[in-house]
Amino acid sequence: MKNKILLSIIIILLPITVFMLSKQASPKPQNSSDQTSQAKEIYIDLLINNEKKHIPLEEYLVSVVGAEVPALFDMEALKSQAVASRTFALYQENTRGYVTTTDQAYNSLEELQQKWQDNYYTYLKRITDAVNMTKNQVITYNKKLIKSYFYAMSNGYTTTSLSVFNESLPYLNTIMPTFDNEKNTKFKVTKKVSKDEFCKTLNIDCAALTINNIITDYSKRIETLSINKKTYTGIEIRKIFDLRSTDFTITVENNDIIFTTKGYGHGVGMSQYGANAMAKEGSNYKDILEYYYQGVTIEEYKI
Repeated sequence: MKNKILLSIIIILLPITVFMLSKQASPKPQNSSDQTSQAKEIYIDLLINNEKKHIPLEEYLVSVVGAEVPALFDMEALKSQAVASRTFALYQENTRGYVTTTDQAYNSLEELQQKWQDNYYTYLKRITDAVNMTKNQVITYNKKLIKSYFYAMSNGYTTTSLSVFNESLPYLNTIMPTFDNEKNTKFKVTKKVSKDEFCKTLNIDCAALTINNIITDYSKRIETLSINKKTYTGIEIRKIFDLRSTDFTITVENNDIIFTTKGYGHGVGMSQYGANAMAKEGSNYKDILEYYYQGVTIEEYKI
């Protein structure tokens, strides 16, 4: 009788045991997001408030991308910004051993919440997704990290690293059209400065004000100009009067000086608004990056 009961128990438990063993032996399938999440974590030293913090690079990038571009940009534009920002951060980390909150725009999560208000969680997810979907991806030229310069909006053309930073970089030395145009309400902006303030700032005589000999480069940005026979570079005037770009005109209207600028930023590398325009037309983030940085490769960073 006991043998019959024992045999019955064995018959009942056998299928269950086989099922459990087969589950343990079967490897868990991995999708692309699992593989992305398992990529090696890269850490950087972030100098913030005169204190170095050793933090995950991707965590830092959420604060950078969230500060650099509107969260409602097309996802491919957000991804291109994530890769450009990651590359720039790692270039700084490898060059001097740390990054700062002034290397690129930076907002803490608290600052992002203050900026985005009720949209905080929605926008944070978009930015985080863009960072995670490009995890560890960087831009290289001849197997080396590039100086992945970027800026808000061009005047319609990029300019060269040589003209702005006095450094010849092969991937940033071609003047080419961008996708920025006057449809953007912020493309053309005027700034008014009183004539007295203008002359006082430049330490010149306003009695006989002359502005001439304006020389522009192939990207239509001002290289040099003459004010009361003194030569200034476009970059100098932009810095002195806090202008949005070096593509500007100067007009004298009664007692005011009117600056009219096109675009926003130095014009070297990727235009953020241009990238968004490209994304809206169907370009993916690799297309965008390879357009603005010539002859580069998008690859995984090797730790």
